[in-house]
Amino acid sequence: MTGPLGKLYLIPTTLGETAPLEVLPISVKKIIEQVDVYIVENEKTARRFIKHIKPSKKQSSLQMFHLNKFTDASELPSFLEPCLQGKNVGLLSEAGCPAIADPGADIVKLAHQKNIRVVPLVGPSSIIMAQMSSGMNGQSFAFNGYLPIDKDERKKELKRLEQLSFSHNQSQSFIETPYRNNKLLEDICSTLNDLTMVCVACDITLPTEFIKTQSVNDWKKNSVDLHKRPTLFIIHKD
Repeated sequence: MTGPLGKLYLIPTTLGETAPLEVLPISVKKIIEQVDVYIVENEKTARRFIKHIKPSKKQSSLQMFHLNKFTDASELPSFLEPCLQGKNVGLLSEAGCPAIADPGADIVKLAHQKNIRVVPLVGPSSIIMAQMSSGMNGQSFAFNGYLPIDKDERKKELKRLEQLSFSHNQSQSFIETPYRNNKLLEDICSTLNDLTMVCVACDITLPTEFIKTQSVNDWKKNSVDLHKRPTLFIIHKD
């Protein structure tokens, strides 16, 4: 008779260079202390994060599986093999929450298929925190990931999201590669209706945090430098 299965813990991290326990609850520390097997996007930053949380934890005791854009889907079942042997495994995000605008959803899906208990831990999500602080519709909202890189396609998508917001009373959020943020804000201002509301939520939880909601017309007059700063954009048209 086989013993109990291990659990898959979804472990959030900070959204930048912030002392982990300033934004993460003690429950995260307790799980880090217990778990020695991790599924991570980047081993170096994962080890550094674990060391910040629990300096006395032996790095040599850690087993890490790499989950990123280069990982072949055929490898994923082996990542959960420790759970089948009764060991707990941590899915560790690179920034924010695992599987939300972040690799990991396929691992979580596989865990459910194998009847492995999935345990999400509390931590900062830039998507939720931006929506909370935007003043926009918290009852109906959608995250759309990255917009097209091509300028014409991007503008077409912005207009589509604006119309979707208007017709469904639904806030629409999206992100961009940080070095393209300023260009995206320019496109928002040149494409959308002057009365459409735009929230720019930048460097969330960091000392440089900036969160502002105002109309497209006001953004044209009062812009902000977002270059290489993690930013989430939300639009809403009434």
